[in-house]
Amino acid sequence: MNIVNILEEIEKVDGEIYERLNPRRSAMKDFYNMGKKVALAAMPLALGSMFTKAYGQSTPTAVANVLKFALTLEYLEYHFYNHSLLAAPGLLTAGTPAHGAITTIRDHELAHVNLLRGALGEAAAGPALAYTDFDFTAKGTFPTVYSDYKTFLAVAQAFEDTGVRAYKGQATELKGNPVLTIALQIHSVEARHASHIRQMRAAPAGGGVSIKPWISLGAGGGANDSGVPQVDPVYKGEDLDVQAGVTITGIATGVNKAVAVESFDEPLSKEDVLAIAGLFIK
Repeated sequence: MNIVNILEEIEKVDGEIYERLNPRRSAMKDFYNMGKKVALAAMPLALGSMFTKAYGQSTPTAVANVLKFALTLEYLEYHFYNHSLLAAPGLLTAGTPAHGAITTIRDHELAHVNLLRGALGEAAAGPALAYTDFDFTAKGTFPTVYSDYKTFLAVAQAFEDTGVRAYKGQATELKGNPVLTIALQIHSVEARHASHIRQMRAAPAGGGVSIKPWISLGAGGGANDSGVPQVDPVYKGEDLDVQAGVTITGIATGVNKAVAVESFDEPLSKEDVLAIAGLFIK
């Protein structure tokens, strides 16, 4: 996350951003060096506090609802990965690339949690969600999620693909609000997570699954390329080949249905995402 870039992007639509944050523009420039003095974990909270001062004491209801929705998803992902590292003996071996990758993803999710809580404010964010608030077996659908590495990665893929589509689905709700910048930055990181998890599944240790780093048509021709039918709702609508009224299939030589589908990702509605997440929330 580049704090300077966030401020620069906001300045494009709000030329008075520096005055909102501090009447002395030079004082805001000192913030650029803040990263040298403040621990990284504190940065999201500091940024959230700045937005609160700049745009009012409370977040507008519609925006707050989107942020709380996103916060629930980030808690879901954070606790999923954190438990795999701390309380699932034998699942991930310390010192291996897999352990390192999951640790990094876990840390990213925690940073997202802190950033969203900071943007909402503690009162609006509410009590922190704990691991015990979730059931990562999805009510018995994935009983070996923390004992079988392949199952763990399959569920991780479903979470990451859902997260990417969920952020995209809420982008229009944040239009015109500086929080959109934050949401899009998180969205791009979730997309990288999804790609990496897919490559881990394609590796021999992950089962050598025939899968691409992006969503493509599955073996049966549908949008679910995970090989796990229980997560079909994650890929609802991803097999579209019509964009902005234009049929992409056949638009040029070599552009078949599979290529058309891979070229675009579709958003998921809030209702669809909550239905998916509801399987894992107690």
